[in-house]
Parts: sequence; C-alpha cells; structure tokens
Amino acid sequence: MRNPRPGTVYQSAYNPIDLYGDDIEVDYRGYEVTVENFIRVVTGRLPPSAPASKKLNTDQYSNILIYMTGHGGNGFLKFQDDNELSSVELADVVNQMWLRRRYNEMLIITDSCQAESMGSQVYSPNVITIGSSKVGEDSFAHHFDSTIGVFVADRYSYYALQFLEKLTHESRQNIVEFVSVRSIPILLKLCSFDMCKSTVKFRTDLLVREPHDVLVTDFFSSTHHIESGSYLLPSGDTNLTNEVYTENASTSNKPIIDHTWTYVQPFPAELASL
Repeated sequence: MRNPRPGTVYQSAYNPIDLYGDDIEVDYRGYEVTVENFIRVVTGRLPPSAPASKKLNTDQYSNILIYMTGHGGNGFLKFQDDNELSSVELADVVNQMWLRRRYNEMLIITDSCQAESMGSQVYSPNVITIGSSKVGEDSFAHHFDSTIGVFVADRYSYYALQFLEKLTHESRQNIVEFVSVRSIPILLKLCSFDMCKSTVKFRTDLLVREPHDVLVTDFFSSTHHIESGSYLLPSGDTNLTNEVYTENASTSNKPIIDHTWTYVQPFPAELASL
C-alpha cells in the first residue's frame, strides 16, 4: 500500500507522534544501514573524507544509546535481509569503543525475538543491556495500521516511547527503582509480560556505579561536555589573554622554535559569564 504521509514515521495509528519531527537528521538510510557501516561508525573507522554528519564524534565523556530493532534470533540481529550482526561481534565492537575511549556509559536496547542474547556476550565496563524478550521467546508487534498495511511498532518499543514522552531533561527517574524488597528497572517495569507478551531481560552487572544512580535522561537527553582549562595556540591577533610563552635556546634544551604561543581560554570571559 502507498504511504499517505511520506516523510513521516509514526509508532501509533491512534495517537500519532511523528518520530522524525522537525529536528531529526537521518544520516544513514536504506541500504546504507549495514553491519559494516554500523561497526565503522561506532568505532570511528571512517575515512577522513567522510562528512561530519556520518561520523560519531564521541569521547570518554559521552553516554551512548544504541537502539536496535528488527528480526533476530539466538545470538544475532538482522540488518536488511542478508546481513547479520552477531552477539559476539557486538561485544567486540563495544570493547573496541571502550579501549578507544569512545564512551563513558552505554545503554544497548534490542527489540527483537530472543533479544536478550544480543547483550549476553558484552563484557566491557559501564554497559547496560536491555532485551525485549528472553532467549527462546518471540517478540511481538503491537497493532496494525490499515492505512499503510503494516504493523507500526513492536510492543516493547511502543510502551517505551509512551514512557519516554513523559520525561523532560530535568526528570530524575533512574534506571532502577526499588519496590518492596525487589528492584524493578523502570525500563522493564513499563512493559510487563501481560503488556509485552514476552519477558524483558536486562544486565547492569557491568556498571561501575550503582544502577539506581543512573538516570534515564543520561541516555535520552542531550548534554555537551566542555572541558575546563586553556589551550596553547600559536599567537596571532588576539587579546583574549596576556599570558605569553616563547621557547628559545636560552630556556630550553630543545631546538629553537620560532613561534610565540598564547594560552587561550575555551571561551572569551564575556561569553563564559552568560
């Protein structure tokens, strides 16, 4: 059937929320979405000529959310019809990211059949994994949209979005809340077996800090890290600081460097105080 609303993506036929919105940029689409491209993007192994929009420019201060949905099985998730990402490959990719200091903490959500298996091999620090179904279980779609002739959302993703739409960047809900003597992760509690028709599974054993200290908005809200300090730059026409350092033979055993260097603050004082 023809899509009556091209350029939009909805997760509900009843109360449609356009997931593209006005500020969403899709950097990889269609047949660009491959296992190879996924691995190259998250590990930073792209050619220098790749545009900035195609790169994941993260560092050791970055919290990363990886959300994957589609057809899966025990130990794999399908990309397109003939491409698969295995749980072992995913674990290796995450470890490469850790060794390259490309993340601080990471949340991996998989919504597929036997989704638990995709996080089972991960061993790197500071990773939370959530799967919409345990090994041996199927994951199910939520409802059918007759206008386009397809199911528009899987059950776990449907209820997760309902929960997340109620949050703001100031929300204090954490990944884990304590109920009686049991801890029930919020992202699991939002989709019980009666709602999801599958058993949502999770891992928090790789976290360094306590799970209840991890806020949901640590992954679903954008913030930017600005490292304090100053930067040593070749001096030019700048009045940002009067601290000057010149290296020559009388002050250093190094070869003479015919440059004057200036310590420059990351932001001018008048901007930093705004």
